[in-house]
Amino acid sequence: MSTSTDSVELVGDEATSNVARAVLFAAATSATAPVDMVHPLAPNVPITLQTLWVYLAGIVLGPLWAGVAFTLYLLAGLIGLPVFAGGNAGLGVILGPTGGFLIGFPLAAMSIGAVAHGTDGLTPPSEIPVPRLVGALLAGTAVVYAAGAVGYSLVQAIGLVAAVSAVVVPFLPVAGLKVAATVAIVRSDALVAR
Repeated sequence: MSTSTDSVELVGDEATSNVARAVLFAAATSATAPVDMVHPLAPNVPITLQTLWVYLAGIVLGPLWAGVAFTLYLLAGLIGLPVFAGGNAGLGVILGPTGGFLIGFPLAAMSIGAVAHGTDGLTPPSEIPVPRLVGALLAGTAVVYAAGAVGYSLVQAIGLVAAVSAVVVPFLPVAGLKVAATVAIVRSDALVAR
């Protein structure tokens, strides 16, 4: 009786690559989240680079794997790894005043990917037309801020208009800078999706 020694491929190269890239985006977000700044007009909500990673994940990974990346990110924080703003972790952060922003990350990343790439598969990031790229980033920004404002409103027991005034309006210039930075990164030679 002879035994075949051919290898068996349990997971394809594409799936392996996508999982690795999703993990890298979750790790990059985790590595930069502890670095935060206090906004003078909204001291309870930190300025971080997290949304920049959300933007880039949507553009590079597309809707499915960008959503996976930020679901992994949230799971890492939920199990106690210090991956949220200021090096925080745990369910208390998700259920706290800024938890809505975190919950919005996977949804925003998927939205960005869907708008940027459409339904025809992934477009190389450098080939996404700038108006479509900006539209995708603005859609993702709207998702993050909507989730953040709703979460803040619920936890702080204030009206939605007051929440938007407190945690969205002061951050719009920062969001604009992050959108511009994302477009610059995507259009530079520094970003190559493989």
